[in-house]
Parts: sequence; structure tokens; C-alpha cells
Amino acid sequence: MRSKEELLQALSDCVFEMEDEEVVEVAKEFVEAGYDPKEGLLEGLVDGMKRASALYEEGDYFVPELIVCSDAMYAGIEELQRNMPIDNADSIGSVVIGVAEGDTHDIGKNLVKIMLETGGFDVHDLGRDVPAQAFVDYARDNKVDIVCISALMTTTMPGMAAVIEGLKAEGIRDQVKVMIGGAPVSQAYADKIGADGYTKNAIEAVSFAKSLVGAE
Repeated sequence: MRSKEELLQALSDCVFEMEDEEVVEVAKEFVEAGYDPKEGLLEGLVDGMKRASALYEEGDYFVPELIVCSDAMYAGIEELQRNMPIDNADSIGSVVIGVAEGDTHDIGKNLVKIMLETGGFDVHDLGRDVPAQAFVDYARDNKVDIVCISALMTTTMPGMAAVIEGLKAEGIRDQVKVMIGGAPVSQAYADKIGADGYTKNAIEAVSFAKSLVGAE
């Protein structure tokens, strides 16, 4: 039997090397060995995607390679997710999530969505490249506890502030918590725009979201 470190490396390599069938078998082996599926997700699959993204930035991988890498990652996630216990049978809160307008990078957002659902939240996904008003409209027309916005490009970060201003304009800012995240985002930026908080990864996002709804 392979060690946890060997299996984490194998999960990472499967994503990096675009092995969307082999990754399922490795994920099964990881779970059957008794290791934490969340650890396999973050330290295995996500690590592989980070490696692929680095090659993309360097010009060695291109969009088609990234797409196949992400396919492999999601195949692994699907297998691991089968073994992630749902914290509550009933929803502990309602979340609307999406990527800020102008930004199409949704891997981080997708991971947070998966982890929030596993954590017991009811999550509505607006997708990527979402106008600020779409977040506001959804929060106004539905019972929403938390608005989650992600951005990977600094040029799209102002969309986060626009959502908060839109919630204020509708008179519902005090009824809805706002969480933000993404590589260029920081707690300092969250403070600057008046968000309720920032988290740097999907695991922290779940814990913080639970604290916002009094479930932590």
C-alpha cells in the first residue's frame, strides 16, 4: 500500500499529466486507505492544477491542456466527494456564489462551492463573469445569508466593491454577509471595501461561512 504522501503526489501527477481515468482509481485508493478526502482534494488534486497553471503562465501549457487538467481534477473531486460526510441533513444557510464580472477563472470558486455544499450549505452558483447587479438581484429576490465573490485578476476586483454598494442601494446590506476570495484578494482589501471577510482557501471558507451564520 502506498503512503499518504505517495498518494497525494499521485493525485497531483494525475491532474498535471491529464490522466482523467487513472485519477479516479488513485482517489479510491486514497479513501480506502483511510485518509481525509479533503486533504486529497487540496493537497493532491488542487496541487496538480496549480502546477498546470504555472506551466500555462510560462507558456508551456495552453488552454486545451488546462481544460483536460481541470477535467482530471473534477473527476478526482467527484470520487473524493462521495466520501465527504455532509455535516447536516438540513441546510445551515443559503449562499450565492460567483466570479466577478470580467473574470472567467472559476476553479477556486468551484472548489469553494463543493466544500460549502459538503459543509451543509445550500449553494446557488451564478457561474463566472457575473455582473455585480446579478449578485444583488439574486440576494434581493431570494433568502440569502451569504454572498461569495471570487476574482483571479486584479482588474475585476472592483466588481466586489460594486456588489456591496449595490446591496446598500437596495437596502439589504445589513441582511446579507459578503465573503470574498481569490489569489489577488486580501483581508486588507476586504476591509477597504467593507466585506465581512476574506479566506485564502476552500477549507477556511467553510469554517468562516459557518461562523457568519452562527453554526461554528
